[in-house]
Amino acid sequence: MMELKDWLNSINQNKKNLIVEDPLHEKAYLPFIVNKCLSYFPDTLFAANQMNFNSFLDKRMQYEYLLCKVNKKSRFSKWHKLEENQKIENIKQYYGYSTQKAKQVAHLITEGQEKIIAAALQKGGQKSIKHK
Repeated sequence: MMELKDWLNSINQNKKNLIVEDPLHEKAYLPFIVNKCLSYFPDTLFAANQMNFNSFLDKRMQYEYLLCKVNKKSRFSKWHKLEENQKIENIKQYYGYSTQKAKQVAHLITEGQEKIIAAALQKGGQKSIKHK
């Protein structure tokens, strides 16, 4: 089974056509994910965007376009993930709100109220024990 790193290494570094080697690999190719990974770099952004506009093309054509269009170069980046906002999580848990509702009211919560909410949600354990 082909992994994302195999597709990206093929496009960015070794320029080996993986679909020609085994036609069954075409089904494993995920154009949207590959385009997203390539969109992090200024020199591959437009090629990835072009393939997003032409998503109606079959997977082989999209892959071969990127294989020919993208210059050989080492490109590495971390996958961007949404950061977990502790304030939002506390509001959700304390008031029983959905994520969307908690985001809407988050600006209304003061720092003092935020500390009270966090203290109320504090569970037992070593951190909650206060020694005198």
